[in-house]
Amino acid sequence: MLKIVLPKGSLEKATMELFDEADLTVRRSSEVDYRATIDDPRVDEVRILRPQEIPGYVADGLFDVGVAGRDWIEETSSDVVSLGQLKYSKATAKPVKIVLAVPADSAYESITDLPQGVRVSSEYPELTNRHFAAAGIEADVRLSYGATEAKAPDIVDAVVDLTETGRALKAAGLKIIDEILTSYTEIFANTQAYADPQKRKAMEQIKTLLDGVLDARGRVLMKLNVGATELDQVISVLPSMKAPTVNELWGGGGFAVWAPAEGKASTLDFRELAPAGYEPHLYLDEQGEVVTSRSLETPLAVGVPGSPAGLFDLYSQHGSRRLSFEDLCRPAIRLAEQGFLVDPWLSRGLRGGSVRRRLEADPSARAR
Repeated sequence: MLKIVLPKGSLEKATMELFDEADLTVRRSSEVDYRATIDDPRVDEVRILRPQEIPGYVADGLFDVGVAGRDWIEETSSDVVSLGQLKYSKATAKPVKIVLAVPADSAYESITDLPQGVRVSSEYPELTNRHFAAAGIEADVRLSYGATEAKAPDIVDAVVDLTETGRALKAAGLKIIDEILTSYTEIFANTQAYADPQKRKAMEQIKTLLDGVLDARGRVLMKLNVGATELDQVISVLPSMKAPTVNELWGGGGFAVWAPAEGKASTLDFRELAPAGYEPHLYLDEQGEVVTSRSLETPLAVGVPGSPAGLFDLYSQHGSRRLSFEDLCRPAIRLAEQGFLVDPWLSRGLRGGSVRRRLEADPSARAR
């Protein structure tokens, strides 16, 4: 149904990753192949071309949908329908900017300070000419084919260049005195293709899939099981975008809580902390002899010292809104002392069979 064209070059890797995470994996025979496929009934053809050319090709009807920066849509004055921004760039989720920069030691502080006939190098000659014309300055704009920041002051007086962080311009001894355009990556459509109801529906569905991936970045999904008596207390301190999802566990006795929240996830393997906090008395058998890891078939000898060490490490890093470390551990201690409900399947396994025999035969699995 849809003919899609994606950007080659600096945006290529980030774009391929985005489509892959949206279950729209772009497949091609090699990284230098300009033809590709997406195994989706909404997509008939995929091409990978330079982003400078994509808006014009979409406007001319050679493709139904394109992905490129807003900078190239503006530079080429292409008549396309924007389906929306895709807030990512080659390195971050921040937009890129087209800026006017001059040597850092010059007296120029704004575009209006520049003289008539100023020499300017840019990969965006049309945008640059329009911007200088709007400021009432006649500029000698020269097309740059790359390394634009290296051309001032020896070859030109100023440059108009794309920057994401500004570091390259600063390293070249330049300072920014004006901002011409803020540009996000954008997905856009041919006007006639967008007027087709079936194609428009397919475009909107693809955009929804891509938006879902971008919205999920920078967020985590927390999953935890909570006892019935602790549920309200946990919900009161649990961070969540809106409200957590709560489902009762099968067999009763607790709830599964899911809560999406802003932030990043980090992994701490509790088992790695056990050797660091090793003390011989944590590994004693019934005769009081030190138990070596080789003599045990279960991971409980590592888990016993490792879990408290891991919990304490997490508590030290992130703290708790209301609870002391002792309070955090108390429910687990109470469960160990008093027992707790298990589902019928685990109950059946504990009442007989190999699970029970192994637990009974393993001193490290018994309370002391």
